[in-house]
Amino acid sequence: MTAQPFPVREIVAARRPHRKDAARNYDALLAAAREAFAEHGAEASLEDIARRAGVGIGTLYRNFPTRRHLFESVYADEVNALCQVAEEVADREPWEALTAWLDRFAGYMVTKRAVREALNDESEIFAACRASMYAAGGPLFTRAQQAGEARTDMDFVDLLRMVSGITATTFDDDAQRDRVLSVALDGVRTTR
Repeated sequence: MTAQPFPVREIVAARRPHRKDAARNYDALLAAAREAFAEHGAEASLEDIARRAGVGIGTLYRNFPTRRHLFESVYADEVNALCQVAEEVADREPWEALTAWLDRFAGYMVTKRAVREALNDESEIFAACRASMYAAGGPLFTRAQQAGEARTDMDFVDLLRMVSGITATTFDDDAQRDRVLSVALDGVRTTR
């Protein structure tokens, strides 16, 4: 699998400041927002996000003029990370590569649920993120199918919906979520 020009990469690169100190603040704000959204949903306090990032509220607003801009940036950053994982695992055995990517996808779903209500499915960012995610994960699934390791009576969208449904429920802890996901993926795998 070669490096692909994922549309989300251009969005992430265009939004990220070039100065090192500004880029550090931007990255800290994204990490803090991701954490706050996972804990408190879309209503997470912007003041709390700035505090977690170790910056003032003015720095948050300089980087993200609106709450929506922050949601979009967090979402695009998460999808960009999914694309990077796809490239990192591409040289592994087909099933191992797919499950490593799906594990990261499950983590991404936490952030997606938190910001989903704030994003319009038809927005440019959402469309670019969807296209990038499918371009990153789809080939991993196709490769596992071609290797005879994954069912061929389902497509990539079926797989994503299954994993999304699993991650939408509440679990006692991450270990329980991982076990349930593993059981579900056993139903996708054709070889043991």
